[in-house]
Amino acid sequence: MSPLGVPPVSTTSAVTPLEPPANGDLRKAAQAFEAIMLRQLLASARANDLGGDELFGGPGLEQFEAMRDEHFADVASQQGVFGLAEAIERQLAAHVSTEG
Repeated sequence: MSPLGVPPVSTTSAVTPLEPPANGDLRKAAQAFEAIMLRQLLASARANDLGGDELFGGPGLEQFEAMRDEHFADVASQQGVFGLAEAIERQLAAHVSTEG
C-alpha cells in the first residue's frame, strides 16, 4: 500500500481485449445510424414552413409525417439507398480486430 492508502497498480495483470462484434451486428448498427441520420434530414427539411398548412395541417398530419419519415428512413437504410450504412460499416470494420 502506498503512503496515500492507494493500492499499487499491478503491471502483470493482462487486459482482455473486447470481443469484436459479429459482422451482422456491425451492419445493423451502421444501418440504424443511417436511419437516424435520414430521419434528422427529413425532419429538418420538413421544418421549413412554406405556408399552406391551413387546410390540411395539425397534430394528426405531423404524427403521420413523422411515422412516414421513420418508415422511409428504416427502409432506405436497410436497402442501402444512400450507401451511408455501407460506408460506416467499412470504416468501423477497419478499426475492429477480427483476430481471436
